[in-house]
Amino acid sequence: MENEAFVSYRDYPRRRRTLERILQKLWEEDLPGAPYVEQYLRHMHRRDLTANSLRAAFTSIQGFLRFLKNQGKTDLPSLVHNDLEVFVEFEQDRGLKPVSVENRLRQVRTFLRYLIEGKMVPSEVLSRRIRIKVPEALPRAMDPGDVKRLLAVVGRIRDRAMILVLLRTGIRIGELLQLRVGDVHLPERKIHLVVGEKNRTGRVVYLSGDACQALQEWMKKREAEKPLLFYGQGRSSLGYTAARVMFQRYLQKAEILQKGYSLHGLRHTCATELLNAGMRLECLQQVLGHSNLEQTRRYARLTDKTREEEYFRAMDVIEGRQKNGEGSHREVPAIFEKTQLLGPHDQNLYEYPGALPEMVVSSGGRGDSPGGFGLYRFPVGSGVGPEDD
Repeated sequence: MENEAFVSYRDYPRRRRTLERILQKLWEEDLPGAPYVEQYLRHMHRRDLTANSLRAAFTSIQGFLRFLKNQGKTDLPSLVHNDLEVFVEFEQDRGLKPVSVENRLRQVRTFLRYLIEGKMVPSEVLSRRIRIKVPEALPRAMDPGDVKRLLAVVGRIRDRAMILVLLRTGIRIGELLQLRVGDVHLPERKIHLVVGEKNRTGRVVYLSGDACQALQEWMKKREAEKPLLFYGQGRSSLGYTAARVMFQRYLQKAEILQKGYSLHGLRHTCATELLNAGMRLECLQQVLGHSNLEQTRRYARLTDKTREEEYFRAMDVIEGRQKNGEGSHREVPAIFEKTQLLGPHDQNLYEYPGALPEMVVSSGGRGDSPGGFGLYRFPVGSGVGPEDD
């Protein structure tokens, strides 16, 4: 609890600056319902939401208000449900991906729910849920060969430490950039994330041998007075844009830039490699900081070795048959072909000579009379039924 309070206090100036910049943009644009938006954003700030959450909420609400302004709607209390549906179509027509449209709609919906609770807009606006089918994409990990090529070209001590920590711990880039020197415990080969970036839940991650060595080299070189573990030249911190540019520069140097790898892909790579090495899903969930095990199960779909082995075992059989000139499908037994031709349900199978295999009839099963099988009805004198014994 004390650690959470400390982190919240430490992050307060940044969140405050973010809020002030957002409010300035809001009033410069003269958007409809600006007083409602300011009230909502200040409410989010009081709830101790992160600076990233404030920015994400404002970006989505800003787009919604711009849309309303272009539609000639300047009064939020006059909103109806159809306005929300038309906004979704507008975002789709702009070419946004389904996941982006869903994220924006979720932010706008939360904003409108706040206004409804305050009796500022009618509840009819959210009378029906708009559901967007979002593709469930698999996480994209780096190819092992590409990982080797990337590490081979990273020469700068700071950059190598950053990339290896991301690759071996699975922490998010936002969590890495907020690390302080005191969060790293090299003798124990641990990093204490006091508060996670997304779910605000602390966790401990572990350092591999190469990541630990890279950090030791960086600790010797870095300026001791800087509070953050990683920082830019002449600065006390390092931004996401600078980190992304650095990463892309090394991708280009390794000649794998065209493959579209991202910094977040290093997290996916770490999770995939840990699962392939036998780590249990429950342990991986704790390492990655997932609040829900279903989030972690996505990696299991990517690394299911049992399914992979079963597929190739079956495919070897199929390819072996085709190579030997055999068909890939067995011939269908005649009895199945014949039974498909039966019309009325009371038609007897004995009418089709040769359609029945050799069979033994027992009087101990279920049948037309108590104790008979009753699968087929045999006429007296056919030489098949029990009456002919």
